[in-house]
Amino acid sequence: MNDTTVKYLGDEADDLLNFSSPAIPKERLHLPGPDYVDQTWAHSDRNIRTLRNLQAILDHGRLGGTGFVSILPVDQGIEHSAAASFAPNPDYFDSENIVKLAIEGGCNAVASTLGVLGSVARKYAHKIPFIMKFNHNELLTYPNNYDQILFAGIEQAYDMGAVAVGATVYYGSEESGRQIQEVSDAFRYAHELGMATILWSYLRNSAFKISGTDYHTSADLTGQANHLGVTIEADIIKQKQATNNGGYPAMAKEYGGFGRTHDKVYSELTTDHPVDLVRWQVANCYMGRAGLINSGGASAGENDFQQAVRTAVINKRAGGMGLISGRKAFQRPMEEGIKLLNSIQDVYRDKDITVA
Repeated sequence: MNDTTVKYLGDEADDLLNFSSPAIPKERLHLPGPDYVDQTWAHSDRNIRTLRNLQAILDHGRLGGTGFVSILPVDQGIEHSAAASFAPNPDYFDSENIVKLAIEGGCNAVASTLGVLGSVARKYAHKIPFIMKFNHNELLTYPNNYDQILFAGIEQAYDMGAVAVGATVYYGSEESGRQIQEVSDAFRYAHELGMATILWSYLRNSAFKISGTDYHTSADLTGQANHLGVTIEADIIKQKQATNNGGYPAMAKEYGGFGRTHDKVYSELTTDHPVDLVRWQVANCYMGRAGLINSGGASAGENDFQQAVRTAVINKRAGGMGLISGRKAFQRPMEEGIKLLNSIQDVYRDKDITVA
């Protein structure tokens, strides 16, 4: 096992690397591997071009042929503002450097906006798989609101040579119904054209924060968000890694009722172990028939490497497909960003780190 990985995990190393009693056994899951497309998506209604493009993502970069993915996402210039995102390293105002980081960092694909990818498509679309994200939230409206709106069309992704499209739905928000309909229709068209689909399947509602606990990352609520995402045929779900559980009961207690769950979720099908919390997220992706990639989160400075490796270990051991990490990689010098991406990839390349 990679000594650097063990060092980054610190006091949690033994617990995370040797956990062996998950509530849902791995034998129930469809796990990433070299033949993942053949064993899962090939049995679906996806057309041949979509299967080829899914395979193209899985075959690229340092994780090529493993069934795992490491994706660089850079849409934060819209989602969090360009200044907030790129001031830490102004080199990334230049769209070409975003793609260069993904290539030099050994990523399976680069995910970004119509503008970023379109500006360099002729130079790079044949060198690394492109994932064009077609909806975004913008922060220039006053007062700030949080709504994913269409910025681009599916044909624009197809014309630039993208192998996949991405979108966000804010489940739990007032606008989620419209977003679900828009993204579902867009995903249908993307599949028709032969592109894969990736959903940023996020929760967004201040009501999910109760008595100092943020249930935006609860296993039960994010699990249901994942289940809604695969229902509209997302091939891959991007989700924040679960950090707690019990969002449904907490919401019901606080507001006098909310949604539906089952006692067995908390008594038999999950525990409070980080791997088990994420396994519930995987279970809600049709037991892994759609891949779960966890997001890397914001950059926190010195602890970024430790946090990225920890997230990767939990995702892999839970049965997830990989990590999509942006700000931790591009808000630092490129060489350090490459090193961080490689540290994540090393977790998935390490055969001693197994699915629990």
